[in-house]
Amino acid sequence: MRLELSTLDALKPESRPQADPRDLAPRVVHFGLGAFHRAHQAVYTEAAAAASGQPWGIAVVNPRSPEPVEHLRAQDCLFSVTDRRTRVVGSVVEALHMVPDAGRVDQLLTSPEVTVVTLTVTEKGYFRDPATGRLDTTHPEMAADLAGRPPRTVIGRLATSLANRFRRTGAPISVVSCDNAAGNGGALAEVVTGFVAASDWPDRDAVQDWLHTAVAFPSTVVDRIVPAVTQAAKDAAEAALGVRDEMAVAAEPYRQWVLEDTFAAPRPPWELDGARFVPDVEPHQLMKLRLLNGSHSALAYLGLAAGCRTVADVLATGWGERVVRGFTAEVAPTLPASDLDVPAYVDALVERFADPAIGHRLRQIGSDGSLKIAERWLPVLRERGGAGPVLALALAGWAHATRAGFGTTDPAAGTLAACWDGAPDATTAVARLLTAVGGADLAGDPALVASIAQRLPEVEAGRIEP
Repeated sequence: MRLELSTLDALKPESRPQADPRDLAPRVVHFGLGAFHRAHQAVYTEAAAAASGQPWGIAVVNPRSPEPVEHLRAQDCLFSVTDRRTRVVGSVVEALHMVPDAGRVDQLLTSPEVTVVTLTVTEKGYFRDPATGRLDTTHPEMAADLAGRPPRTVIGRLATSLANRFRRTGAPISVVSCDNAAGNGGALAEVVTGFVAASDWPDRDAVQDWLHTAVAFPSTVVDRIVPAVTQAAKDAAEAALGVRDEMAVAAEPYRQWVLEDTFAAPRPPWELDGARFVPDVEPHQLMKLRLLNGSHSALAYLGLAAGCRTVADVLATGWGERVVRGFTAEVAPTLPASDLDVPAYVDALVERFADPAIGHRLRQIGSDGSLKIAERWLPVLRERGGAGPVLALALAGWAHATRAGFGTTDPAAGTLAACWDGAPDATTAVARLLTAVGGADLAGDPALVASIAQRLPEVEAGRIEP
């Protein structure tokens, strides 16, 4: 049997959704039908609906691949999440392809009944210029959207539908980035307003004024380790449920959601499931981005060089924990002053990373490095005035991974690999790489460049010595 509404009654009561999906309606639109959304925002939203009795359902929009949408539709939008146990989540009530279903997406985004939009589209989905943080209007996909074709980027679709919302009802709405970027709310507002400013719409100034007054872009921190879905995870979910779930996802038990309390319209009461609403998310955001995400990237590049496959594999070595603790010790002084307990946070990171049940693959974490490094490491280097020994080692791991044929994916892979072509020495290649990811100022620091280049031989040999 397949997981669908007709098979819910066959499940054990503790495995069924907390809220009956037939009682929910699309009040939230989410861009990005990935495993993280299913294990994070969808879980919080279902719990909020169940605890409040309010019909908060989600319409998910997948920007590119049609396969997840078709799988979800075949299951009446149901899927399971496995952490300590396996349970079906029913908060998603509609699944859409962004381009083929553009009319329905626009209808939802312009409806006053929809008051929240959330996004998990990764750093590359924002089309930001790494040097300025503004919308890269020269990118071919963005330029095509601005030229008037039906939008094929999330930013183009979102900006276009928000403009239509202004023209039809002007109802307020909140647009919530759930991606790992410092100041993600402001970053999203910058690219959306940048799209409007670059458009040829006659009313673009009026749209901009409305965006500034009726649309909120709260910053957030999201945290839960959610590995890419494997066949083993699907098989385990089937064994636990007794029905087949093609959209099963597994995650660690830990989850966190911190949101800036600046919403412009009604929202799900996510705090009923433990989400925190705060006046300023920056301390939480930078601690997570620089300590967790930053050390995750370090483990990915160094672990791959040493022949490891998962984060837990790296923590099982003699040097993995030393990398985490050394890296976070070098980065922690750049965090803003707050009452957050950094040592306890680092202890928890080590425990979470070492969990053998979470097969978080290093190649997944090491993907899109040109975007992640710019967010996670370069600001730290600037604020520190250089790199400590572990941060230099991590940068050497990343530099090693930029060589052609290494195996990680990156939108700038060709540019990065070309940095090695004709380079007379590693120092030259490292300086070129830093420049390519928006760190031209750092490339001009001879001591920093030399400290990274000096660590390359040991990384290339797979001999990691933090």
